[in-house]
Amino acid sequence: MKLLRQQLFTLRSYTPIPFLLVMIVFAQPTMMTMAVGVVLVVFGESMRFWGVAYAGSLTRVTGNVGAPEVIVSGPFAYVRNPLYVGNMLTYIGVGVMSNALFPWLVSAAAVYFAFQYFQIVLAEEEFLVNEFGVGYVEYKKNVPRFIPRVVPYAHSSQAHQQARWQEAVRSERRTFQALGLVLLVLLVLWYMR
Repeated sequence: MKLLRQQLFTLRSYTPIPFLLVMIVFAQPTMMTMAVGVVLVVFGESMRFWGVAYAGSLTRVTGNVGAPEVIVSGPFAYVRNPLYVGNMLTYIGVGVMSNALFPWLVSAAAVYFAFQYFQIVLAEEEFLVNEFGVGYVEYKKNVPRFIPRVVPYAHSSQAHQQARWQEAVRSERRTFQALGLVLLVLLVLWYMR
């Protein structure tokens, strides 16, 4: 199982591609699905972007799971995995926008990505417990894995963990380009219908 988790972690940037291809082939966007989907995409990418501003380039690692410290500020004070939660909302939003094989494609993607991210998170948590011990265990007890808490978690290390918005813009450039391309393709398909 450890090898599977490492493979899923390494390939996590590429696993949406088959779903995107099927989505484009079977797309039947409507004004309503585009509007609802865009709201989900904006919300999901906003959460992801906020997380990247705090975690920085740590989020772009494709080799082994690792981290120099436990991030407990920004969205990480509400949920332990804001980038994965943001990704899920974004993927669901894109699926809703496309209206492709609805609801089956969105449901299949949601199940697959829930499985994938759960496995990746287990690998990350194992590393974090081994690397940071009691500090991470305390954080883990106080902040949910995927469902955000209402009141942010307060911790002394939050004082030095600040958002780096310019770094986040640079880091998310490829994500913005990919989302823009997907939106453009869906707009063209919607217009052609």
